[in-house]
Amino acid sequence: MPDFTYDALNRTGSKTTGTIAANTEREAAMALDAKGLFPTRIALARTQAATGGFFSRVSARNLATFYSQLADLLQTGVPLLRSLELLERQSTNPKLQAVVREVRGKVADGTGLAQAMAQHPSVFDELAVSMVKAGQEGGFLEDVLKRISVFVEHQEDIKAKVVGALAYPAFLALAGFLVLNILVIFFVPKFAPVFEKLKEKDDLPGLTMALMAFSDFLRSWQGFVVGVLAVVGFVAFVRWTRGNGRVWADRVRIRLPLFGKVFLALALSRFTRILGTMLHNGIPILRALTIAKDSTGNRVLTAAIEKSAENVTAGEKLADPLRKSGYFPPDVVEMIAIGEEANTLERVLIDISDSLEKRTARQLELMVKLLEPIMLLVMAGVTLLVVAGLLLPVFKMGQTVGG
Repeated sequence: MPDFTYDALNRTGSKTTGTIAANTEREAAMALDAKGLFPTRIALARTQAATGGFFSRVSARNLATFYSQLADLLQTGVPLLRSLELLERQSTNPKLQAVVREVRGKVADGTGLAQAMAQHPSVFDELAVSMVKAGQEGGFLEDVLKRISVFVEHQEDIKAKVVGALAYPAFLALAGFLVLNILVIFFVPKFAPVFEKLKEKDDLPGLTMALMAFSDFLRSWQGFVVGVLAVVGFVAFVRWTRGNGRVWADRVRIRLPLFGKVFLALALSRFTRILGTMLHNGIPILRALTIAKDSTGNRVLTAAIEKSAENVTAGEKLADPLRKSGYFPPDVVEMIAIGEEANTLERVLIDISDSLEKRTARQLELMVKLLEPIMLLVMAGVTLLVVAGLLLPVFKMGQTVGG
């Protein structure tokens, strides 16, 4: 049973604070009333609140399991409150357990499940909340929860494939960066005394001079300051792209060479799969578009879909405004148009999603195959420049001695 902190007034009007154990805020209020206290504030104890943090996060796998188990319990006839209580008890994730406890408390107080979930955006995203709300309104909550579970697991599998595909090229890039820094910072300075005579004669090759200057810069306080500023700037840029610069970052992401097509295909596959699922469950197309637009994870595409929904409201077919947006590939738009004409749009959208995911998998595989030799060539080229910068003066000194 969770603890709630409270501020209350007693019969004399004096303020009092404390902690009380109860299943919900309503039970806590009733218990305080029985003690002759009038509560002015009741909240879940901070130690049990679902606070965020790196070591207290809810993974996609945890969420998929939660959605699936909740759907199973509801399908077998277990009431929602009882189902949430069971899932709270058996949860092994502290944050998810605390969140489910709060959600159960809100539901017990009369709040809808979707509204209670919406109060925890760090755990339940907008798409899940919208789908749950649609499921409640349409009377197919169990089916929606099951589909959310499948969708979350599916997206996690795709993410794992992408990360796995890019792991080796990323390792090569990191290894190359470390090797270059070790060579320039620790190895190059040992040759400085050897090149001193050539430097005095102004006979030191330009490549070697540039290499020595770069080494001195990295080893000085200026190099350290520049490195720190670069890290701070990168962190600030990442935060900006997640806040005020989100639209700009999303636009750039889908226009990147090579990777842009992959990001666009993944976003569109999510959208078409969710839209197809909503239509399959009997949700009207406008309501389905309102829910599915958030699944892209890209503000630019979301805005384009919103504009398309406005045109659909005006009586147009969905394919026409999507074509005009310029973000949907011609083959995808053509399949949507055929699906609308044949009245099989929900099935066609799922087929489009499957096709886009297969296409993305092939593109990723090809890109990774190209990235590996490119990274190796870059590493070899940089290493060759460093070695050449060190050996050119040695050759020149040898020619001078030989002459």
